[in-house]
This record gives sequence, structure tokens and C-alpha cells, in this order.
Amino acid sequence: MKKSDVLLKIYKFEKALERLKEAVEIAEDELDKDGVIQRFEFTIELLWKTLKAILEYKGIECYSPRNCIKEAFKANIINDDEIMLDMIEDRNLSSHIYDENVSNEIFERIKNIYLDYLLSLNLKEKV
Repeated sequence: MKKSDVLLKIYKFEKALERLKEAVEIAEDELDKDGVIQRFEFTIELLWKTLKAILEYKGIECYSPRNCIKEAFKANIINDDEIMLDMIEDRNLSSHIYDENVSNEIFERIKNIYLDYLLSLNLKEKV
């Protein structure tokens, strides 16, 4: 994988993250919260695939979201593998089971924990 390919993946992740941030900032009702969760799902999908690309560029192979997160942590690309694994878990919960209470809990974690962590990632520095 070329550096330009990795940087393009980072750019796409950052754009998705901007859209997630915008959605969180304006969310007021259940429909808005559902939109936040949907944006969270595709942001996390892009994130793990971006981590996979960065690792591949560095000569490290990984095949699944969890494996890529663990490898990214070992390679000092991310500094908290637990929060990343929690995000993967919530992404999986939100996309396979709809329960209003679970949905509200996930929204609150996105708003109060995950978004700040995602915004703190500076993946361009890791390439």
C-alpha cells in the first residue's frame, strides 16, 4: 500500500468524523440520535479499515477489527485499545439489535466519551 492510499483513507475517516461531530452537536430528538448512531457506525467502520491500512503500510498484518485494534495499540498508533474495543462492541450492538434503552446508552457514550477520543486521534502523524 502506498502512503498516498493511506492518507486518502485517513482523509475519508476524518470527513466521517466531522459529520459525526456535527450530528452530535445538533442532536435533540430520537431521530437525531438515530442519525448520530448511524454516523458512528460508519465512522468506526472507516476507522478500523484506516488502522488496517496504516498497519499494512508499516508491514503489519491484521484481519479483523479487534485484531487491527490490538495491533494498532502495540504499534503505538492508538493509545487506548479498551475504548476502541468498546466502540467496536457498541457498533456491533447498534447495527444488529434495536432496543431504545441500549440506543440511548450508546448515544450517551458517543457524546460523552467516544467523540472526544476519536477527535484526539491524529492518524496522519502515525504514517
